[in-house]
Amino acid sequence: MKFKPVPPAPETFAFVSRAQAAVPLVPGAEDDCCARLLDRLDLPDRDAARTWLTFLRALELAEETSSGFRRTDTEATVAGCRAALLDRVFAAEAVHDALGGDPLTAAEAFATVRESVPAWERHANPSRWESVWRERVADLLSWLVLLDAAERVDGGDDPAYVRR
Repeated sequence: MKFKPVPPAPETFAFVSRAQAAVPLVPGAEDDCCARLLDRLDLPDRDAARTWLTFLRALELAEETSSGFRRTDTEATVAGCRAALLDRVFAAEAVHDALGGDPLTAAEAFATVRESVPAWERHANPSRWESVWRERVADLLSWLVLLDAAERVDGGDDPAYVRR
């Protein structure tokens, strides 16, 4: 199963460990887990907390059980999260593969994966799907940098990235 929600990448990987620790060990309802994430991570709203909870599932750092959500025993490591991101997050591998020897901006990376955006996404929000997916690709690039799968080679207003 591929997961779609991707929060903006944090400034440091330690935030991922903090996010995982905010998910309870004993399964809890989604609302309870989101409240814990909101409280412990200073997230802006419940939607951001829900996105993080789903993303932690994608990284195999949390799971949904019949009793609710709980954190897994998996240690949050850069290598483990990188592998899970590339394998379990929709479009992460395609964005990573788009990066080659020549640096690409987020807009250029989006152009290479644009055709892989599902038709239902385009039809569900025809006036905004491109801006949503441009932002998603930019977030994926930031995650690839955080997880040592890509490198930011130009730090200007429109940074460029290469694969590591």
